[in-house]
Amino acid sequence: MSLSRDMLKKILEHELVPKHEIASPEEVAEVLRRYGIKPEELPWIRSSDPVVRAIGARPGDVIKIVRKSPTAGEIIVYRYVVPG
Repeated sequence: MSLSRDMLKKILEHELVPKHEIASPEEVAEVLRRYGIKPEELPWIRSSDPVVRAIGARPGDVIKIVRKSPTAGEIIVYRYVVPG
């Protein structure tokens, strides 16, 4: 299914879609150092995911996702973009 650019941008505006952004190289290095892992060891997200397409991420990028939590306030998770 092919989504237009307008539809991809609207996905990011939906109330149930948390904030996604491409993490900076410095932030990625810090996260990998802190946990002693390689990027490929992060949970994966496919490059075909509509949100990944909407933010322009490519395989090899690390995505930072900020979710709201009723108990923790805000949760930050990272995903490694893989082909697909």
